[in-house]
Amino acid sequence: MRNDLELDAIIEDYLLGKLNPQEQEAFEQLRRNDATVDHKVVSHKYFLEAMEMFAAQLRLKEQLNNIHEEIDVETLANALKPHPSKVVQLWRKHQSAIAIAASFLILSLVSVYSIQHNTKQDIRYSQMSRELSRVKTSTKDLIRTIQSTNSNDTQNKNTSPANFGGTGFAISSNGYILTNLHVIKGADSLYVQNSKGESFKVKATYTDPQNDIAILKISDESFSTLSAIPYTIKRSTSSIGEVVYTLGYSKDDAVLGEGYVSSKNGFIGDTTQYQVSIPVNPGNSGGPLLDNNGNLVGIISGKPDQTEGAAFAIKSKYILEAMRAIPQDSLGKNKLSASKKSALSGLKRTKQIEKLQDYVFMIKAYN
Repeated sequence: MRNDLELDAIIEDYLLGKLNPQEQEAFEQLRRNDATVDHKVVSHKYFLEAMEMFAAQLRLKEQLNNIHEEIDVETLANALKPHPSKVVQLWRKHQSAIAIAASFLILSLVSVYSIQHNTKQDIRYSQMSRELSRVKTSTKDLIRTIQSTNSNDTQNKNTSPANFGGTGFAISSNGYILTNLHVIKGADSLYVQNSKGESFKVKATYTDPQNDIAILKISDESFSTLSAIPYTIKRSTSSIGEVVYTLGYSKDDAVLGEGYVSSKNGFIGDTTQYQVSIPVNPGNSGGPLLDNNGNLVGIISGKPDQTEGAAFAIKSKYILEAMRAIPQDSLGKNKLSASKKSALSGLKRTKQIEKLQDYVFMIKAYN
């Protein structure tokens, strides 16, 4: 217990910049060599940021209360009703206070639903990777989450909420996982979680900013290899109206989304993408898009602004291009194949999902 308290104190000094250069270098070396320490640092950093955010919210609330006390609400209401001509005068008198209140309202809305924009598609449509961070609103829950990282049980590590995240899927049995680049961009630490709730530390081994693709590799010793990948990569172009489905982590457990290809081109005629009619949610970014035969059609990457039931998906040919950038012998013998028949072909959807779920992962990104 004493050692844990001493480590917590050192971590806090490290995050607050109180260590001298020699101590900082020694601690960073320990962090690189010990994944548990690294995770504790990330969790503690998140805790400090959450506390700072909470304090800022209290200060804003106090400011709004002071503004409200300065405004004579009853007089304002009475004046507006019988004397429309006084609206301008009242606005001039209280415009500063009302503007601050309006700004706070906008800030609150933005903090609830933030939208990330794909680097390739500019700022005109939403990315889903960082739309809703899994932040606990209770301070007690937050503290319990951080305390849980003291356990050496590998199944309980990385239980604190990620700053942002998405979905990824296996392209080999030895731990290579493909996702969207925007899901992991800017992260200091990356983990994946499987359908059993087990978490593993990963690192990015390849990124393709042009096509918004990233390949991760599980670097955790506790990870055991997967069975042969059950899906294959579709080489041909999918047709409009073709039935497709996706499995993704829009919440803490996997969610199935079904629909069809609605256009052979994506945002503003982008030929690298499909538009699909599937109701996607925050966290679906990076998830696999498959046809009824279990062929990988693409990767869910984003959705149009203010458009329900539609999404964009990067076409499968760009998965092949990304995989070619990785040394083929490093992918292992059970790598994702573009030629062999899919093991999902001919199965009912429920059976397909049973086989698929072990190869789809929740991506947790921390900064």
